[in-house]
Amino acid sequence: MKIRILISSAAILLILLAGCNIPGVLPDQVAGLPGVLPSNLRSEHVEMAARSVRAVSVASRPISDSEEYYVGRAVAARILQQYPLFKDSRLTQYVNLVGRTVALNSEKPNTYGGYHFALLNSQEINAFACPGGAVFITLGMLRTVHSEDELAAVLAHEVAHVNFRHGIDSISKSRWTDALAIIGTEAAKTYGSADVARLAGIFEASIDDIFKTLVVNGYSRGQEEEADRASLVYLARAGYNPKSMAGFLERLKASGRGSSGGLLDTHPAASDRLDEVRGSMPDRTVNPLLEQSRTKRFSSTVLF
Repeated sequence: MKIRILISSAAILLILLAGCNIPGVLPDQVAGLPGVLPSNLRSEHVEMAARSVRAVSVASRPISDSEEYYVGRAVAARILQQYPLFKDSRLTQYVNLVGRTVALNSEKPNTYGGYHFALLNSQEINAFACPGGAVFITLGMLRTVHSEDELAAVLAHEVAHVNFRHGIDSISKSRWTDALAIIGTEAAKTYGSADVARLAGIFEASIDDIFKTLVVNGYSRGQEEEADRASLVYLARAGYNPKSMAGFLERLKASGRGSSGGLLDTHPAASDRLDEVRGSMPDRTVNPLLEQSRTKRFSSTVLF
């Protein structure tokens, strides 16, 4: 309905400016509509108007999976300008094992470019989910979790942000509309330098929108609560203990780090999140033998 309204509004405007705009009507069909179009209207006017309406229609569509992937890669590059990678193949492989396990049990087990998890060489307690499936956690975060189940809880939360496209939602809607209005024209293969420069500027500003959300401003409270609830489901499906999320938040609250610093600057206070998590906790029995095995794997891999 919104798309139809948008197209109709554009159609009215083009009728006023160009003398015609009837999407879906070919130029040679216009002559059969007496009283609608001026008699001196040229066919190129109709074609130009139709192209403009098609461009507006294209600009109303959501970002595709492939576009999300490339935007996410640019966001990841921006994060790596501020936080260097921690290059430890053994730890990185372990984090990917845990992260992909919870991702496989999410609503979107596969993304266009796949899920990729990496460590950042920073003592901040933080984690970032880039659009498309690139997820970073800091060494400070890895030192904060006390078990593989808690690590899984943190990664499941970030996977949920990817699933619900919270990062992409950070892009100003006007930027996306402007970009697709250019991309959607029939002259897309013959961009001029001004169009290229404008698209580059829009793309750069879109990356800034997402980066500021991830690193500075944080997601909305509703988005964080949605990610927390979804992460509990992923954990239960993957065989992890959903209560690990509550345990992690309880420890942050008790330590006084529940409302400031790193990840905790860009998320709701731990006490608020803890109440929501407790209220959404799934009823799931955890296999004690598997839990012991994970505990042993965590303690032998995460050595600080």
